[in-house]
Amino acid sequence: MSNFSYEVFAAVVEQGTFMQAALALNVTPSAVSHSVSQLEGDLGFPLFIRNRTGIQLTEDGRAILPTIQSILNLEDQLIQVADNINGLNTGRIRIGAFSSVSTNWLPPIIRRFKKRYPKVDVDVVQGGFNEIVEQVRVGSIDIGFSLAPVSDQLIVRPLLQDPIYCITPRDFQPKNGTFMTDADMSKQRFILQQSDYDRDTKAALDRYKVSSNSLRYSIDDQSILSMVEAGLGWGILPKLALQKLMGDVNVFPFSEPFDRTLVMVMNPTTKKSPSVAKMQTVILDYLEGEYGELLLQGEK
Repeated sequence: MSNFSYEVFAAVVEQGTFMQAALALNVTPSAVSHSVSQLEGDLGFPLFIRNRTGIQLTEDGRAILPTIQSILNLEDQLIQVADNINGLNTGRIRIGAFSSVSTNWLPPIIRRFKKRYPKVDVDVVQGGFNEIVEQVRVGSIDIGFSLAPVSDQLIVRPLLQDPIYCITPRDFQPKNGTFMTDADMSKQRFILQQSDYDRDTKAALDRYKVSSNSLRYSIDDQSILSMVEAGLGWGILPKLALQKLMGDVNVFPFSEPFDRTLVMVMNPTTKKSPSVAKMQTVILDYLEGEYGELLLQGEK
């Protein structure tokens, strides 16, 4: 229904090259190039900087991306509504999440959703907290899981307070035998993902005066546990991340509690999609069954 050039533009942004966009759309690279050139001519400004390694959005291209994505999302909604009226219950839902949500929540949620709505396609993108929020903002993801606070003008549904713990080698015990104190944390080296250091993990480290010189970084939560197990340092991980990780380590709370607030984030436009509404219901039903009264209430 919509201008094919919009679909091409969004595909090039998502795929990173004209060739990959052509493969995704099942058209020729020349058709992609012609479509982009036509759209640039219609708009009156260039959308991409082309170089040997691929393409990069211009500032003007970045500015129009959310609008074009909104147009495509609205068309998807129209098709879904029409299909639902005709009893087809088809559509597509795009979910973005960070690693611990992808590992612990999404498999049973998607399985439950597909059982109810087998004709609705579900795509999953894994990324960092800020990356997920940005993709929700521009409309390339329908539902995102991230951490509070979310500053953009998005719909934010708080889900859960996720406690943060200190991970130590098996042979360590805090002086009081129960929780970590200032004396226990002093002069220790910590291993964490770099993306965590500007969030709730940083608050715990700052409270115990852990300097940035005492930090080293790892690629994921499981590798943090493996390094702690090997005696290469200590870790700081939230409860959700620990559920399916393996390691011969100890897990201790801090002398004062630290946690992170897990949230579900939606774009006001894509939230109106029938498939998004159905997925939101399945997500909240699952989490209520898992956490009961611990599940936070309401949107903000």
